[in-house]
Amino acid sequence: MSDLPSYEELLKKGLKKVPKEAEAKERFEIPKAQILRAGQKTIITNFTEIASHLRREQNHVLKFLLKELATSGELSGPRLTVIGSFSEDAVNSKIDKYAKAYVFCTECKKPDTKLVKEGEYMIMKCEACGARHPVPKV
Repeated sequence: MSDLPSYEELLKKGLKKVPKEAEAKERFEIPKAQILRAGQKTIITNFTEIASHLRREQNHVLKFLLKELATSGELSGPRLTVIGSFSEDAVNSKIDKYAKAYVFCTECKKPDTKLVKEGEYMIMKCEACGARHPVPKV
């Protein structure tokens, strides 16, 4: 029996295999918006990539961005063209705001969520911890 490892040794070995908090967050990085300016228009060239990485419908992300930027815009292919001159920082901060409201679970802070319509309400369901929270309308 003395050949078996102690509880403490097994615990230390197990804890070494658990991912660190920082490593867990790094697995989900939102792509930064790639901006082109054409006169008084701003073109986000990788808009569809951002929406698919967030695992959300393009129209949902589009409505949120247009509302937050207080402008109008048009989606054509992978690009979103909005009226007005916006910096990369301004657009990226709005995308981060979207992710906090509609992607990351408020309980476990993981991005493993999906939006489900239940009656009149939009509910964010976490596939990691099982939490369910209503989200604001866009």
